[in-house]
Amino acid sequence: MTDIRKQLLAAFDAEHREHLHAIRSALDNAGAGPIDLTDVFRRAHSLKGAARAVDLPAVEEVAHQLEALFSKVLEGQQSLDRPTAAKVRQDLDLIEDLVAEVLSPSEPAPQPPSPPAPETVPLDQDIPASKTDTAASAETVTGSYLRVATEQMEELSHSMHQLLAELQADEGFDHALRQIELEIRGLRRSWDQLHAQVNALNAAQADAAGRDARGPSPIPRLRDFDQNLKALFRRLSALSRDRRQSTWSIEQAARQVRDNIDRVSLVSAETVFGGFGHMVRELARKMGQDVQVRSIGLDLQVDRQVLQALKDPIMHLLRNAMSHGVEPPEERRAKGKSERAEVIIELAPRGGRLVISIRDDGRGPDLDRIEQVAIERGLLQPRAPGHPPPPMDQLLSLVFTPGFSTAGEVDRLSGRGMGLSVVAEAARKLQGSVLLRPRYPQGTEVLLNVPFTAARQPLLLLEAEGRMFGLPSHAVDRLLRLRADALESVEGRPTARIEIGGQDVIVPIVALAALTGSSNAPLPTEAGHVKAALVRHGSRTCALAVNAFHDVRTMLVSDVQAIGLSELVSGTVLLESEMPALVLSPDKLIEHWVRNEGRLAASGLGLSQWAPEAERRARTILVVDDSITTRTLEKSILEAQGYEVVLSVDGIDALHILRSGEAMIDLVIADVEMPRMDGFGLLQAIKNDPRLSPVPVILMTSRADPEDVRKGLDLGASAYITKQKFDQRELLATIGQVL
Repeated sequence: MTDIRKQLLAAFDAEHREHLHAIRSALDNAGAGPIDLTDVFRRAHSLKGAARAVDLPAVEEVAHQLEALFSKVLEGQQSLDRPTAAKVRQDLDLIEDLVAEVLSPSEPAPQPPSPPAPETVPLDQDIPASKTDTAASAETVTGSYLRVATEQMEELSHSMHQLLAELQADEGFDHALRQIELEIRGLRRSWDQLHAQVNALNAAQADAAGRDARGPSPIPRLRDFDQNLKALFRRLSALSRDRRQSTWSIEQAARQVRDNIDRVSLVSAETVFGGFGHMVRELARKMGQDVQVRSIGLDLQVDRQVLQALKDPIMHLLRNAMSHGVEPPEERRAKGKSERAEVIIELAPRGGRLVISIRDDGRGPDLDRIEQVAIERGLLQPRAPGHPPPPMDQLLSLVFTPGFSTAGEVDRLSGRGMGLSVVAEAARKLQGSVLLRPRYPQGTEVLLNVPFTAARQPLLLLEAEGRMFGLPSHAVDRLLRLRADALESVEGRPTARIEIGGQDVIVPIVALAALTGSSNAPLPTEAGHVKAALVRHGSRTCALAVNAFHDVRTMLVSDVQAIGLSELVSGTVLLESEMPALVLSPDKLIEHWVRNEGRLAASGLGLSQWAPEAERRARTILVVDDSITTRTLEKSILEAQGYEVVLSVDGIDALHILRSGEAMIDLVIADVEMPRMDGFGLLQAIKNDPRLSPVPVILMTSRADPEDVRKGLDLGASAYITKQKFDQRELLATIGQVL
C-alpha cells in the first residue's frame, strides 16, 4: 500500500467515525425534539463521496442508500419512525464493519489499547515501537519523531495568535508613553525659558536692593528642581526606548514561534486531494466515458484545516464536472471535440492566498436552464416577452443556493442540489469566495479563493455609521477618495467612472451601511469627498462608501453568526476595546446589491467587459537560472505581481519545457552562464524553432560586457538586464514593455 493510500484511509477512518457518531446522536435525540435532518442528509452525502474517493464501493453503496432514505424523509415522503431508525442504525453498523475490515491488518498482532480518537498520545508519553519501527530507526538516525495530538497543536496555535493580538492591543500603551515623553519634552522647554527669566529677575533685584535684603535666594531650589526634571526626563526617555525595543523583540519572537507552529500544521495538498484523480477516472469508467484527469500544484503546502474543510466541496465540484459538464462520446464527436474529455484540478498561490480551479472542457453552463429552475423555485420573476435576461453573473451565483439543481433526475452523482451549496458554505467559513464562470472556448470553471491558513486573515478595518467592520483585504482592489460633486447619476443612483484593467467602467457607489441593515443610510461625505473601498467579485465591481478607514491588520477571525446578517457576514474579530466587529463577505455584498438593484445590474453597471479566457489568463514566465537563490528571488517578485512562474535549472531543461507544451509560456527570463546549455544557446535554439520563435526572451546576467550585450540582442533577445544594476522596478517595467 502506498503512503498516499495509507494517509487517505487514515483520514477517511477519522472522517467516517465523525459522520457515524453525528447521525447516531441525532437518532438518539429524536425523541427529545426535532432533529436537524439537513445535517444528517449532508453527512450521508459526504460519507458517500468520501468512500468513493478512497475506492470503497461497498461503503459507498450503503451510504447512498442512507442518503436516499434521508432525502425521502426531508421531502416528507417517509417518516423517521422506529423501524426506519432501526434500519438506519443497522446500516451505520454495516459501514463501521466494512471500514474496519479494510483497515484491519492482514497479520494480527498484539496491539496496545486504542485511544478514543486518532493522534491523542500525550506529549510526555513514549510511543510504543514495533520490531519494524525498531529496524527502521536503525536505518533512519537523522532525527526522532513525536506524535502530537492535533487538538493540542491547534490550541497552541490559537494561543500564539492570541499573544500576537495582545501585543497589537498593547500598542496603545506605547503611544501613551510616547505622548507623555513629548509632553515632558515640552515642559522642559518651558522650564528653560522660565529659568532664564527667573535668573534675570533675581539678578535685577539683587542689584537694586542688595543680596541680603531679600532673605534666602530661590536659586538653589530652582536649580534642584531643574536637576530633578532633567533626571526624570532622562529616565522616561530611557524607559520609552527600552519599552519600544522590548516590544519589538517580543513581537519578533512571537512571530517566529507562530511561523514555526504554522509550518507544523502545513501538509502537502497531495495528502488530502491525492485520491481525487482515481475517483474521477472510476466514475468515468462506470459512465462509459474516457476522461483525462490532470492534477496541478498538489505539492503546495497548505493548512491541514483548510484542506479538510475543502475536501467535500472539491469532491462535489468534480462530480458536478462529470455529471453536468462532460458530454457522452457521441455528443463530443458531433461537436468536433476529442472523444477524451478533460477535467483539471489546479492549486496555485495568488497574492498570499490559495486559488483552486476545477475546470472541464464540457458543455459549459446552461444559462437558460438555470434561469428556468430559478423561476420555478421563486428565485427570479418570469421575464416579460422581449425583456433581456438577467446578468450572467447573477444567474451563475444562483447555482450555489441550497437545493438548486439543473439535473433532470436524481442519481448517485447529482440531482439533489446540495453539492454547490456545500461549496459556498465551506468557502464562506474560510473567509473565502467561490465563482462559477464559463471557459473559453468551451467548458466550465469553478474558482475557490481561500486563505492558506484558517486561523488569521488580513483585514481592512473600516467604519460605517458608527459600526466597525472588517473586509478581507484580498478582495479590495483599491481605496478611493472621490469628489462628491464629481459623481455621476444612473437612474438616481450615484456612480463614478473608474479605470479597471484598461477599461473605463461605470461603478456604483453604495453606502456600506445600506447593505448591512440601515437601508436608508445616506452616502457618507467628509469635506466634500466620499471614501470608498473598490471591491470586486468576478467581473462585477462595486465601491462601498464608508465613514472612515482605520487599519489593515492580520487578525483572528471567529466563525460566529450574526442575527439578520448571516448571509453577508463570514465571521467576527475582537477589537482592542473588547468590542466585536463583523467580517463581511465581499462576494455576498456584491450579490446582495445585484439582487436588490436588478435593473441597474442588468444594464451592466459595475460590470467590466467579459474577455475570453485566453485574454484573461495570467501570463506565464519561464525563469531559467542554475542558482536556486536567484530563481527563488525572481519567482517571489513575479508571483507578487500576478504572473505564473515556471522554473528551470538550465537551457536544456528549459528547452524541454518549451517543446513539451506542459505550460503555455509567454516570456522567458534566462541567465547566460549555465551548465549544459547557456543562455545564448537557449536563445538561439528558441529563435531557430518556428514554433517557439515568437516567445520573447529577456537575458539577465552578470556579464555586462558590451560585446555580450550586443551578442544577446543580435541573437534575438527582447532585452538584456545586468545583475550588477538589478532593480526590481526595472525588471517589472521591462516585462511590461515586452508583454
